[in-house]
Amino acid sequence: MDRKLLGHFACFIAYSIFGINIIVCKDLTSGHLISPIALFCLRSTGAGVLFWLISLFFPVEKIRQKDYLRIFFASILGFFLTQITFLIAIPDITPMDCSIVSSISPILTMFIASFTLKEPITLRKAGGVTLSFCGIIFLILNSTSMSDPSRQTSIQGILLIIANCLSFSLYLGLFKPVIARYSVITFMKWIFLFSTLLSLPFSSFEIASINYAGLSATFLLELTYLIVCATFITYFLIPIGQKCIRPTLVSMYSYVQPIIAIAISIFLGMDTLSWQKVFAAIMVFGGVFMVNYSRSAKV
Repeated sequence: MDRKLLGHFACFIAYSIFGINIIVCKDLTSGHLISPIALFCLRSTGAGVLFWLISLFFPVEKIRQKDYLRIFFASILGFFLTQITFLIAIPDITPMDCSIVSSISPILTMFIASFTLKEPITLRKAGGVTLSFCGIIFLILNSTSMSDPSRQTSIQGILLIIANCLSFSLYLGLFKPVIARYSVITFMKWIFLFSTLLSLPFSSFEIASINYAGLSATFLLELTYLIVCATFITYFLIPIGQKCIRPTLVSMYSYVQPIIAIAISIFLGMDTLSWQKVFAAIMVFGGVFMVNYSRSAKV
């Protein structure tokens, strides 16, 4: 498969899973059965175990001594801070508002990459980001919210999602050289090991005291989805995207998340397809096309 095509495919699948994950995490945290830090620790530990088990079937890669520290900071920005801010924010923000605020992620990534990777901001690239941003706002504003109308978005929720976007944008912009140096499995098994060690001191007591037998089947199914699909699979695919396409373009696939949410609502009969949604989708992917084929495009 073509290198760029592989990168696009990996990012599309990963962010489609993230789109479903907004709804799953909203349901997991709304019952307050488990704290965000404990939920994060279960997520990190579960995915970490999977990556370490898979690594047993591949040749051992030697990590440069100086890269251990870089991978540690990558785990803080790319997973620990990103997911903690998201899990704390999601009970206090509606899925629609979460999607709107998350739309700033590609813009942040573009500016960070312009400084860290010397990736120039061309007129076409800026226009593509702007077109996709306008498309996603148009899509959201012309769609029926799937959230409970009794729930309200708080300022804290908005600020935490902004922090979530900034943390992940810094991760995309700062750590591409390290990511490119190692295989996905090697890189991610260390990312999750460091993330688990960071969260254990704050969550080990709660995790040990949870009555797992009393958790509902729905809760356990959603938790499994969070660990296997929204963590293990997505964090396996995103580094592939980072290796194959530019950070700005990887980040732009975050615009896929609300489109997936709308598709789910249509499938479940909660919404209907309209010209507004078709028009918005054309704008979003038109913007991705403009960024991908800007004159400065290079991996």
